Amino acid sequence: MDHDIELRFQNLKSHLEQSFGEDLDIHGVLFLIGVNELGHGHKKYSKQEKTDLIHIAICTLLVPYGYYEYKGRDEEGWPHFELIHNLPAISSTQQQHLIKEGVLDYFKTHDYHK
Repeated sequence: MDHDIELRFQNLKSHLEQSFGEDLDIHGVLFLIGVNELGHGHKKYSKQEKTDLIHIAICTLLVPYGYYEYKGRDEEGWPHFELIHNLPAISSTQQQHLIKEGVLDYFKTHDYHK
C-alpha cells in the first residue's frame, strides 16, 4: 500500500467531511462523485439509485485506466459505460488502493482544492 496515496486520501476525506458536515467512508466519497457525474444535484435517492451512483463513480474513476469507456447518457440523463477490460485479479487491499488513487486523480482533474 502506498502510504502517500493513503495519507492524501485521508486528507481529502477529512476536508470533504468538513464541507458536508458528516462522516464519509469510501462509499460516501464514491456517492458524492456519482452525484457530481449525474449532475442532478442534491436530492433524495432510492437505495437502487444510490447503488447506481456508486457504480457510475467507479466506472468514471476507471475510465482513465482503460477499464471502462463512457458511452453517453440515457433519456433520463444517467451516464452509461462499457467494460473494455476486466480488472486483473487483485486483492481487496489493491482494489481499495486503485479506487483511492482514482478518487485523488478525479478531484485533482476537477480542480478541487482543499
